[in-house]
Amino acid sequence: MSTLKVAVIQTELVWQNCQANLTLLEQKLTLLKPVDLIVLPEMFTTGFSMDSAQIAETEPGPALNWLLAQAMRYQAAITGSLAVRTTTGALVNRLYFVTPEGQVEHYDKRHLFRMAGEHQAYQAGTARVIVPFRGWRILLQVCYDLRFPVFSRNRGDYDAIVYVANWPAARSRAWWLLLQARAIENQAYVFGCNRVGLDGNEISYNGDSLIVDYLGQPLAELAAAEAGVLYGSADLSALTAFRQKFPAQLDADSFSISGT
Repeated sequence: MSTLKVAVIQTELVWQNCQANLTLLEQKLTLLKPVDLIVLPEMFTTGFSMDSAQIAETEPGPALNWLLAQAMRYQAAITGSLAVRTTTGALVNRLYFVTPEGQVEHYDKRHLFRMAGEHQAYQAGTARVIVPFRGWRILLQVCYDLRFPVFSRNRGDYDAIVYVANWPAARSRAWWLLLQARAIENQAYVFGCNRVGLDGNEISYNGDSLIVDYLGQPLAELAAAEAGVLYGSADLSALTAFRQKFPAQLDADSFSISGT
């Protein structure tokens, strides 16, 4: 499929209340136009809480089952992160990618936000995860990962990046600029989903969600602090043609990352 239709859900979240958030999101999804991919914020079931032992879902739990149901219902892949207790007992900030066919992929956030104590509440992931979907190759990333371009460097192995976030309003400009930088340097589409509103720690979020093309040009955005849906279409044929016309990747430095 050359064209990927994307919906980014920019929403408020109810603090540490999974069922309330699932109900809220389900209401929003009923209003969606047909798309191929639905993107939800980071920790969409609870907000960015460090009370990991209390909020973590043992897999498979209600949120994962909900994702599976929504993917089937709307015949679209759906992605978003939540706190998960793994089968080994580890607590992770896990980004799920669920397809209409019931395939479940996941990425555990590698870069944990120490300024909020995330590195003490969760275990860092190690694997770099790229998901194939409808002819696209999609790199999965979470919030603070955005500040570490080496980890997300395109090695010719993906076409789009998903960033889900709870990125505070105080650093909105960094979020907005870095999303565009990741798109330009990696010659890839970027789908950035951030929440709005106040969380349980009285931290404010402006959203500033973006759908960005491989030139760094925003294709869709919302007004600051406004809940809503961003719609965008990514064109794989156009991306491929641009990469052939401007093959900067042929001059990229060779490197490897430990722990991946």
